[in-house]
Amino acid sequence: MPQDLPAGEGAITAALTQEHRLRRDLGFWALTAIAFSNIVGSGWLFAAMYAAQTAGPASLLSWVAAGLLCVLVALVMIELGASRPEGGGTVRWPLYASGRLVGTLVGWSVLLSVGGTAAEISAIMQYAGHYLPGIYRGGSLTATGLGVATALSVLLTTLNWFAVRLFARLNNLLSVFKIAVPVVTVVALLASGWHSGRLTDHGGFAPYGYAACLSALAGGGIVYSVNGFQAPLDFSGETRDPRRTVPASVLAGIGLAVLMYLALQVAFLFTMPESLLGHGWQGVDFDSPFGQLALLLNLHWLSALLYADAVVSPGGSAYVGVALDARHTYALAKNGTLPRWFMAVEARSGIPRRALVLNLLVIVVFLLPFGGWQDIVSVMGDMYLLIYAASAVAAAVFLADPDSGTAGWVPGLRWIAPVSFVVAAEFVYWSGWHDLRLALPLVLVGLLVFLGMHRTAMAGRPLAAELRTGAWLVVFLVLLTVLSWLGSFGGSGRLPAPWDSLAVAAAGFAVFFWAVRAGTAWLRESRRPGGGGLAGRDAGPDAGPDAGPGLDSGSDPGSGA
Repeated sequence: MPQDLPAGEGAITAALTQEHRLRRDLGFWALTAIAFSNIVGSGWLFAAMYAAQTAGPASLLSWVAAGLLCVLVALVMIELGASRPEGGGTVRWPLYASGRLVGTLVGWSVLLSVGGTAAEISAIMQYAGHYLPGIYRGGSLTATGLGVATALSVLLTTLNWFAVRLFARLNNLLSVFKIAVPVVTVVALLASGWHSGRLTDHGGFAPYGYAACLSALAGGGIVYSVNGFQAPLDFSGETRDPRRTVPASVLAGIGLAVLMYLALQVAFLFTMPESLLGHGWQGVDFDSPFGQLALLLNLHWLSALLYADAVVSPGGSAYVGVALDARHTYALAKNGTLPRWFMAVEARSGIPRRALVLNLLVIVVFLLPFGGWQDIVSVMGDMYLLIYAASAVAAAVFLADPDSGTAGWVPGLRWIAPVSFVVAAEFVYWSGWHDLRLALPLVLVGLLVFLGMHRTAMAGRPLAAELRTGAWLVVFLVLLTVLSWLGSFGGSGRLPAPWDSLAVAAAGFAVFFWAVRAGTAWLRESRRPGGGGLAGRDAGPDAGPDAGPGLDSGSDPGSGA
């Protein structure tokens, strides 16, 4: 144990006590519903239009690509969730594998990405504006709308206040409704009329070029819409059999969601009235895409159903998002990024209630500066995508380290991990300079958080050593910022397509292997007496036949461990 952490044993005992208060009540169907509900929110209401505006009919390829790429990323996270189940695991794994600097930067980005829940609430307000015109105007919330959105945030927090079993049951009901309405929408729209020439008319299949398919992945809301599949992983500490149920539920959630999104995109493309395509797909612009399309096709009953679902569908995602954010905040408190006070799990309900309250405050803050759905989605989505990159490094580090206890549950992980890292890098890059110029500097503010934490609670390991271990992530963020400014996705265009994406891939591979080397060196160092590390060498909070390494018995989770 590090010399500067005399309270380390007490902190570990406290962390283990809180972790054991989490209830193992979730099975396959509950986790699949959580994954599906977290994926399918406001995305299905808006992304089909934004994707069509960006890429035309070629947006169908974007949905397929997003599904395949997300499966690659998911396989890495499945490996971690199956071998190292822990509440808020996506926040913990980067800390174990890459040290406190990476753990703090990822944790900071996750804390900021709580604003993604604000995106769902903003989407609800945008659709509710059909009935309450005073709450959403000019692409942003009015003062009245902000009050209504805040009240809705309080309601969602209250519904998450009780046991996880009640949460799962309510979410199962919401998921059934969220599947039924899109299916009814697709059938009703296609039955109203089918324009067979849509794949060739109005500029052809790819009117804006195939590079636009990449832009649609992020700028068109597709990545955000498919994002959320990792939700079961953060509930792995509350799952009865995580090694069996978590992988199946993650993949099932992705498959169901992508099939549904493809069907919705087909319905949107093939039923759009000819009169609205005079300026091509870029000229199609609705405040409430499917609701207004239904009215144009004289499907008034469908429009009424869609406006009702406009509250239920993103509301269901926001409901899961609030629960998920609480697990993240709980894990950040164990990491030491937040005060340990937020680590508390209420004994009777098994819910981290203090974390819920903090997230409520963050959601309200993010409702203030951002008005439109796309603005929140793009910035917050970029921040959360860093978890995917850091998790790919963590999986490779644990696999390369013979003492980590990771057996390699996913075949081919040695090549899947670097490809997954590059995919995450491309997802961030394709978001475009307009969003990255804000998102990446915001993440780098986490460096100041780390320096402040190191001064007060991490002095056992020299600052130079900490910076050496985690420097790869800082360099990675700087490289992405520079390449985004140089590139063709809203940047200066000095680096044209496809060379810009190839440059991001090359930089990604280089940084990945640097990060893995740094991580394995960090694990070796942390195992030495006085190493001050977090090696995943000991059974974690879920020690048992289905548990992998988790909390390190020689680290202080309240001091950045």
